[in-house]
Amino acid sequence: METWWWDALPVSVRERVDEFVLSDRRLQAIQAVMEAVRGQWEGVQAPRPGLHECDRVVMARYQALADRIVRRPEPPRDAESLAARIGELPGRLVAVEAIWDGDTSGWFVVLVAVLDGPPSEVDLAMIRHGSDLRVFNGQVPPWPEAVEAQTTGTALAARFGVPFHFASPDAPDDEAPRRRPTP
Repeated sequence: METWWWDALPVSVRERVDEFVLSDRRLQAIQAVMEAVRGQWEGVQAPRPGLHECDRVVMARYQALADRIVRRPEPPRDAESLAARIGELPGRLVAVEAIWDGDTSGWFVVLVAVLDGPPSEVDLAMIRHGSDLRVFNGQVPPWPEAVEAQTTGTALAARFGVPFHFASPDAPDDEAPRRRPTP
């Protein structure tokens, strides 16, 4: 991977990016690199690094600083905690749905509370069990985030007496059909 341009960035930018990485704020780190690259390459004819190159640099910083990173705790996503959260939502729960989504790190599943009065959706939990490097390493399928979403979503739906919907439990598909409310 060619990241020679990282060393060309001002020390202050590199220190700021490392501060973001050390506090496990990956998106802010990528944004800081993108802004610095934009400013530094302004008016230069050579192609400037894009989003993927900036993401690779930040991931390299994560690897270099791995033993010092302070990871943020994940919010609870057990059925009891999520049931308590559902109990605080406005409107009546009409379904629980699991939906695949993805970002530059890979696939994840979002558990969603579907409400009526007014009709809306509230994200309850994001479930990710690693990056998409797992695919290349032959570690998936099965997708552990799908298994967790299926188990937790089914338990929540049973607890509240509503349907659970997961259109693509066997493989990531962010275009799988969504649950549609019945009239």
